[in-house]
Amino acid sequence: MALVKRNGVDAREMREVENMMSKLNPLAREFVPPSHHWSGVTQHPRFHQHQQQRPVPRHRKSRSNRSRTGQAQRDEVIRRTVFVSEIHHQVTEEQLASLFINCGSVVDCRICGDPNSVLRFAFIEFTDEDGARAALSISGTILDFHPVKVLPSKTAIAPVNPTFLPQSENEREMCARTIYCTNIDKKVSQADLKLFFESVCGQVYRSKMLGDNRHPTRIAFVEFVMAESATAALNCSGVVLGSSAIRVSPSKTPIRPR
Repeated sequence: MALVKRNGVDAREMREVENMMSKLNPLAREFVPPSHHWSGVTQHPRFHQHQQQRPVPRHRKSRSNRSRTGQAQRDEVIRRTVFVSEIHHQVTEEQLASLFINCGSVVDCRICGDPNSVLRFAFIEFTDEDGARAALSISGTILDFHPVKVLPSKTAIAPVNPTFLPQSENEREMCARTIYCTNIDKKVSQADLKLFFESVCGQVYRSKMLGDNRHPTRIAFVEFVMAESATAALNCSGVVLGSSAIRVSPSKTPIRPR
């Protein structure tokens, strides 16, 4: 008996194809043409019903929850932080933090330097929002003959890598003898920097300069033999070496031998 053909395909082949297709899930995403992922088939009510019934994997939920929790924590820290500008380059972080002592407990104070200006800016984080709100009233206070400006911060203070911080009493003592120097003219060598500080402040135990010729300035850590020398070095902030005025502040990290 001859087989009936439709459009050049016999009936048996058609039945086999139909039987095979009946076992597939036409709503599965892998069978939706890429060009129709967000239109056409995906607009069908059955498709949305199918999608809603699919359980959300637990790891996706937990990841989303962690993301929301992390953002909430960052927002809370930002509300506890103020932005301070117009800070004279000779003001240290300790001096700036002491200005806000009556506002609340200060968690962190971070001064940032602008190599093209004698004025700098800073971020100060308090333990609570009340401290940050009280700090706003200090705006306009004279600090080192210059009025500072205080505004709510739009960012949080970036945390310092804890492995860089002092890990022992010995390293804390090293930090007391160490300064952090920035905006160093790239023509000034490590030997030049050491000679300068020894001639003005006292004997240098060791130093470490970072940077390369691709950048106009470099940074350095200088450890003195005596803590008094490090304190004296803070008064050198603003001194011109080469063609740039250096910035000097206490170091939060010790110079560790390689």
